[in-house]
Amino acid sequence: MKLKATKMMRTTMSALALSLGAGALPVAALAQDAAPAQGAAPGTPPLGWFKTCTKQDDSDLCVVQNVILAQNGQLITAAGLITVEGKVNRKILQVSVPTARLVPPGVMMQIDGGKGQKLDYTVCLPDKCTAEVPLTDAMIASLKKGTDVIFTSINFRRAPNPIKISLGGFTGAFDGPAITQSQLAESQRSLQEGMQKKAEEARKKLEDAQSAAKQGQ
Repeated sequence: MKLKATKMMRTTMSALALSLGAGALPVAALAQDAAPAQGAAPGTPPLGWFKTCTKQDDSDLCVVQNVILAQNGQLITAAGLITVEGKVNRKILQVSVPTARLVPPGVMMQIDGGKGQKLDYTVCLPDKCTAEVPLTDAMIASLKKGTDVIFTSINFRRAPNPIKISLGGFTGAFDGPAITQSQLAESQRSLQEGMQKKAEEARKKLEDAQSAAKQGQ
């Protein structure tokens, strides 16, 4: 039993690495307001929910995920519905948030203002803390029917940090096929271009404002 539990934890942590690995996934939603660069190839996954599948040892692993990053690339919230089938069978919902969180409150999930579901923290790494809860059919059905889901963590100042994620596109990602590695790479390229464009626009606005201020003196 201990060996099986160890394998399950290893597989789950592999899924977490898959979900948040910088080289494996696109830079996802930049605070939910970025857009893919023009000229993206057909079939490139849109911002929001998408599914990836891979093989981990003797198990098939699929993750339906949504990763929210700040403009500087720092993690805000990452949600992943992980399904492991094979020698190891497990379904969990994992949510990763920045560090410096209060551990006992965990992460609270609320769909469309309904009853909250607590996710207990399972691990904290230097760059993020991850909470999880068993993934049930009822939970999946609620996410499919919902409009928005809010994940709330409590920071070290005891202040709640609610992050709202749209559930638009969730059903299509969950029920549809996994995206390919080429689509992931194209999405990453497009989103990085969009990120650079936003940074350039922000820099130009700042320079224009500084120039206008000097002229007004």
